[in-house]
Amino acid sequence: MSALRSLHARLLALALLLALQPLSAASAAPLDPNCFQQCPITATDNRVLTRVSHTLSNNAVTKFADWVAYEVTAADIGRSQRRVWRPDPLLPEDDTLEPADFKGAHKALKTDRGHQAPLASFTGAPGWDATNYLSNITPQKSALNQGPWKKLEAAVRTLANSGVGVVHVITGPLYEREMQPLPKADEPHRLPSGYWKIISLPLGGVTAVAGFVFDQETPRKADFCDTAYAVSVREIARRSGLDFAPGLESGSAAQVRVHLGCTAVASSSEAAPRS
Repeated sequence: MSALRSLHARLLALALLLALQPLSAASAAPLDPNCFQQCPITATDNRVLTRVSHTLSNNAVTKFADWVAYEVTAADIGRSQRRVWRPDPLLPEDDTLEPADFKGAHKALKTDRGHQAPLASFTGAPGWDATNYLSNITPQKSALNQGPWKKLEAAVRTLANSGVGVVHVITGPLYEREMQPLPKADEPHRLPSGYWKIISLPLGGVTAVAGFVFDQETPRKADFCDTAYAVSVREIARRSGLDFAPGLESGSAAQVRVHLGCTAVASSSEAAPRS
């Protein structure tokens, strides 16, 4: 394990002592190397869980994470690993879903078990299997999950492998309209209507930041580089109800998009209507 990863693990161990307690809306999140400057602050008493691979804020009402923060480095990207879906052992049974809750969802809703912190970004890191806990999973339409969302995550890994440095990512769901619930769940669960992602990286001594939002109905062939999916961090904060670190609102989105391979603006003809 590199010195950087060893330091990371020690900081996470310290953060974990604090992370298992719910946070009030007025509380600042603890220092966490997975988060940029500071973790997002929610308006509800969520339970924050910190692991080597990622940190998340679990919402006991929706049963999904309101946000998941992680950093992508070249050293953590390894070979593909098996997906085994399990409830999160750090969460009370009533605060999370069971694997059986997702049965029938793909057939009825055309959804996948969508990772918020992607498994593929941590297959070379300790504790990679924690990304398969259901606390890190939401029902995500297959077209989105296997299309522009997957391509954006792959672009982040390519960027991390390019030597640019650590790429920080924060991602989460939106609930802006009513969605059909999981068909086999014991009780109705509010499905996300869309997802957001904030990507930040160090460039020339400053931090560049770009935001993306995708509706659940985003077509498979949609290009994440399309400006229809580009949003400011301030807009994501407004739509998600989260408070982000001040530094996330001041970065240059254009530089991040170029480093992600968005050298040309894609046609908006494939873009789904925005909420």
